[in-house]
Amino acid sequence: MSNIIGLLQFAANGLSQQQQAIAGNLANSETPGYTAQDVNFESSLQQALTSPGGGTATVTTSPDPAPAATNGNNVDTGQQLVAAQQNTLQYQTTVEMLNAQFRLIQGATGGSWS
Repeated sequence: MSNIIGLLQFAANGLSQQQQAIAGNLANSETPGYTAQDVNFESSLQQALTSPGGGTATVTTSPDPAPAATNGNNVDTGQQLVAAQQNTLQYQTTVEMLNAQFRLIQGATGGSWS
């Protein structure tokens, strides 16, 4: 069960970093020359899960390859707003899954959260 909790914690951390990148992109949507940032952890997590004997998952941040506007900025505000909403839903789901795991542990030990 701790393996599941570790995976969920990694996902929550990755989603948190992704939300920070999206917030930074939105905050700089009118900054000339700003390059939007992308955060990726899903493919690394998938590779770690499917590797024989396990693997290591990492969170990576990279520049968004989208073309820049005339001011050198490549932030697509509409796309970032959709990504923010999707990220929020994924984060909420991940936290609910973590809470469910903790409730299972609580029930198995006969304890109660005080």
